[in-house]
Amino acid sequence: MPYFWIVVMVAAVAIEVATPGALVAIWFLPSALVSMILAFLKVPLYVQIPVFIVLSLACVFFARPWLVRPGKNTATNIDAIIGEKGIVIEKIENIAGAGQVKVHGQYWSARSVADDCEYEEGDIVEIVAVEGVKLICKK
Repeated sequence: MPYFWIVVMVAAVAIEVATPGALVAIWFLPSALVSMILAFLKVPLYVQIPVFIVLSLACVFFARPWLVRPGKNTATNIDAIIGEKGIVIEKIENIAGAGQVKVHGQYWSARSVADDCEYEEGDIVEIVAVEGVKLICKK
C-alpha cells in the first residue's frame, strides 16, 4: 500500500506543476507522505485514510490562508500604469480616433472615458484603464 501514497504524491506534484501559481494540490503532499510512512510501518489502511483526510484538510484550512495572502499582488507592466497621471501630447478625440499621452516617458495611444470628452495638448489626465494598446483617460 505504500506505493499508492507515492502515486498520490506524484499526482499532487503533477497537478501543482500543471496549475502554476495556484497552490491547488500541494496540500495533499505532506498528508500522503505521512500516510506512506504509516503504510511502511504496517499501520492498517483504515487508519491511513483518515490520517490522510484530516491532514489534508488541516493543510488546506490552516496553511493555505497563511501562505496565500490575498491583496498582496503588486501591479507590474501595463497594470502599473493604471491610476498614474499622464500629459496629453496629441489632442484626444474618440470620434476621430486620435490622441496620445506621455506616461513615465513613454508615448501611448489614448482615448477618453466618454466619446463626448476631448482633451487638449498639455492637459493632465489620469489613466483609468487599458484596452489593447490604448490607455483610457479622464481628467
